[in-house]
Amino acid sequence: MAADNPTPSSNLDDDDYPAYTMGRAAEMLGTTPAFLRAIGEAKLIVPLRSEGGHRRYSRYQLRLATRARELVDQGTSVEAACRIIILEDQLEEAQRINEQLRNRETPRDSTADA
Repeated sequence: MAADNPTPSSNLDDDDYPAYTMGRAAEMLGTTPAFLRAIGEAKLIVPLRSEGGHRRYSRYQLRLATRARELVDQGTSVEAACRIIILEDQLEEAQRINEQLRNRETPRDSTADA
């Protein structure tokens, strides 16, 4: 049962734990709740909801929101910024998978040459 209910201290290390309210997240990012709603509508982040229906954000989501804000501050539209970040994330994941596949193939290839 303890695995189903993590201890509060274990949540401190969890990047995906929805620890921040919309107001706190906006304050930390130096932006407005409307900006957070906009990037949510653009499907960059999907905040979890508290039992009362309030949006809650994780540290990972705040990092994505920070990147979006940087792009918007440079003149990119919110929708375009969100798409750029999604594509960057997909590219990073594809590169990680390719690297894993290369690492699996390397030992076989080197023994075949011997």
